[in-house]
Amino acid sequence: MSRRLFRTPLTWVAVAVIGIGAAFGLYWFQPWKVVTDRQVDERLSGVEDAAPTGSAPAAPPAVLPRATPATSPTATRPVLVSRGEFVSHEHDTSGTARIVRTADGRHRLELVGLDTSNGPDLRVWLSDQPVRTGRAGWHVFDDGRRAELGRLKGNRGDQAYAVPAGTDLAELTSVTIWCQRFAVSFGAASLVPTG
Repeated sequence: MSRRLFRTPLTWVAVAVIGIGAAFGLYWFQPWKVVTDRQVDERLSGVEDAAPTGSAPAAPPAVLPRATPATSPTATRPVLVSRGEFVSHEHDTSGTARIVRTADGRHRLELVGLDTSNGPDLRVWLSDQPVRTGRAGWHVFDDGRRAELGRLKGNRGDQAYAVPAGTDLAELTSVTIWCQRFAVSFGAASLVPTG
């Protein structure tokens, strides 16, 4: 009886559909990433990264610079423009995000000591949305203006991303590790001006 069952075309169609569904599920969810990490240890700028003192965050300056190359030949060392600590959203996330103006006048985002979960299709975004804690912050970053800096290089370690010239850093005041596939933030940080 069982041999006859496996000879019917309907059985083979069912087996094929189950196999295709399983393959798609593995591709879509990539469950092995839950137990694997990707460590990145890029060289970061040598700026001092002191946390803001006092209980209140520093007041933002009237205008933050746009991400454009410097025209002054006096720019000789990197300068810390803004920084913030990550808060967890969909996944536990910690580390520091900072915007640094490099010696040549360009801007870059540096993720220092990042520790989050690995996941499918993770991106690094600058956003104009405020960072909210808890579930209220999970889905807000695709609602407003944003600049994608690229795919997340690794879920752990130090890494840097070039900020495109012309990016308005006065408007884009937060950074998120964004899962494009599921439209959710793994974690985010408010970028508070340092000077």
